[in-house]
Amino acid sequence: MVKLRADLTWHTPAEWAEAAISDFPLFLQEHANMERKASAQAMSFVVKYPDRNEIIPTMIEIAMEELEHFQQVYERMSAMGIPLMTDAPDPYINELIGLCRHGREERFVDRMIVASVVETRGAERFRLVSEALNDTEWKKFYRDLWASEARHGNVFVEMLLHYYDAETINERLDQMMSEEGRIAAALEWRPSLH
Repeated sequence: MVKLRADLTWHTPAEWAEAAISDFPLFLQEHANMERKASAQAMSFVVKYPDRNEIIPTMIEIAMEELEHFQQVYERMSAMGIPLMTDAPDPYINELIGLCRHGREERFVDRMIVASVVETRGAERFRLVSEALNDTEWKKFYRDLWASEARHGNVFVEMLLHYYDAETINERLDQMMSEEGRIAAALEWRPSLH
């Protein structure tokens, strides 16, 4: 039976959130970048795999939802006088992408799993941020994002079931999650989701 989700092998300590929000404007800039990239990534699946008809409607929904999250963060930043930042490489994402195999089928599986993993880690960390914030409105904002990210973490794995058996998916998911735990544990704590 497929797990339908990435199970974290390393859990972020609650203290991470204090470091993450120590420079809240920078955290918001990083968060906005992440949401923009997540929307673009969902659409990149549509562009790269136009023959995967079963996933296209869901990818469009995810892209639109992530873009809506970007808009929500941007509007809050704008009201606070915080500009968007120039895009910079994300060491966490780059290491995960580095784990992806080559070959059309293998890369598809691995990129879908990476998307699931990133959403799952994001959900965990949005929960920690929500719990660490004192402002009621911000707490609710990040609590709502936590629920959305957790759902996305499941959806990417579910979409793979259109093309592969559960055993194949679980085996690769376990491998990737083990590596993700190592990567996440080694990350420097900074005002960023990753």
